[in-house]
Amino acid sequence: MLDTFKKIHFIGIGGISMSGLAEIMFTQGYIVSGSDMNSSPTTTHLENLGIEIFQGHFPSNITSDIDIVVYTAAIKEDNPELIMARTLIKNILVRSEFLGWLMRTYKYPICVSGTHGKTTTTSMLSEILINANKNPTITVGGILNSIGGNIHIGGSKYFLTEACEYCNSFLDFHPKVGIILNIEEDHMDFFRDLNDIYNSFNQFVKLFPPDGYLVIPYDTINKEILLKNVKDLNIETFGFNNEANWYATDISYNETAGASFRVFHNNTLKGTISLKAPGNHNILNALSACAVSTFLGVNFDITSNSLGSFTGANQRFEIKGNIHGVTIVDDYAHHPTEISATLNVANNYKHKDLYVVFQPHTYSRTKAFLYEFAMSLSNAKNVIITDIYAAREKNTGDIHSKDIVRLMKDKGTNVIYIDDFDEIANYILSNCSSGDLVITMGAGNVNQIADILLGK
Repeated sequence: MLDTFKKIHFIGIGGISMSGLAEIMFTQGYIVSGSDMNSSPTTTHLENLGIEIFQGHFPSNITSDIDIVVYTAAIKEDNPELIMARTLIKNILVRSEFLGWLMRTYKYPICVSGTHGKTTTTSMLSEILINANKNPTITVGGILNSIGGNIHIGGSKYFLTEACEYCNSFLDFHPKVGIILNIEEDHMDFFRDLNDIYNSFNQFVKLFPPDGYLVIPYDTINKEILLKNVKDLNIETFGFNNEANWYATDISYNETAGASFRVFHNNTLKGTISLKAPGNHNILNALSACAVSTFLGVNFDITSNSLGSFTGANQRFEIKGNIHGVTIVDDYAHHPTEISATLNVANNYKHKDLYVVFQPHTYSRTKAFLYEFAMSLSNAKNVIITDIYAAREKNTGDIHSKDIVRLMKDKGTNVIYIDDFDEIANYILSNCSSGDLVITMGAGNVNQIADILLGK
């Protein structure tokens, strides 16, 4: 259907996903325009390519010669451009719907889904497919150094993307090959409970064609819900249990927490992988990437070498620098399970004392996981908690970062609440010594503290 259109306008073009889609469509020969409330390095990059960018949302930005208007879920119905588009334009699509349309133009749409690990695993697969000369088109939710950004525009039948369950957006997709990394409670401002999330993933699985391929965790707790009424789909499992189709054995760690392990497929040794990307969770991410790349015909040696050279995605235990012998790391962890995984990495990383700076992400998530946040963070020796990052939400006044602090103090954890980033940086500089490890943790703007520290 896209081949009948010429001009596409993106409302909210400055976002990481929307900017990537805009660049892909522009490179494919479409006339592309877009608007955003603020100019940024991203919008400047798009302008330099030749894409028309409007600062601010105005009805005049929507003209009758536009064939498709694409908007993000963050755009409200009272947005002046969206209102004008509904009077002038026939094809108005939310981002996930447009991405689904785009997938239809590829023979092998590959979707990486799950509560945690989507960006890292998509990045791992990106490295593998590029090194295997599959020339995929890629859109990923973070910055990947090997492709110099969040997209790679290929010229083949392969399209690789993340598939997020929030608001059931991945149900607009058209996957043929896919991964479900894990399923846990998250986005409880949208989902009712864990069964509701599993039902959403079940609908996602039903989107795969009979000749498709899906790999899921061996220890999925509600497989009967996940795979309900799913027939004739090639499904494999991955995990640490040797009953999984893909599993790892003989695991060891180096001093920066990178794992080496042997990989088996259906009890046949495929080879050995040594990861630079740290953590137990990255073994599982790598196993799922092995499964998909093997299905797509990639030689295991290429897969192993690609995973061995992969240094990780942006903000995933990313070493930002060193100041006075103190190592500064930034991590995207914003869910209790992710916090535990990051602290597990830290435990295997050579250091003296550990300081964690945590910024809760959204009021609804903080309220839903208040106890779990306190429990997971209590595994760190020293914790600083700053204000909740609101993101898309409004403060209702019924939850505060201090609520986490109170629970942690009840457990005897050394925790302090500080709201100001400069004050946090000064606290770290006053209390840390050479050999210590500092991790800024969260999905908001807490990473700015690393920049403050390294700029001092």
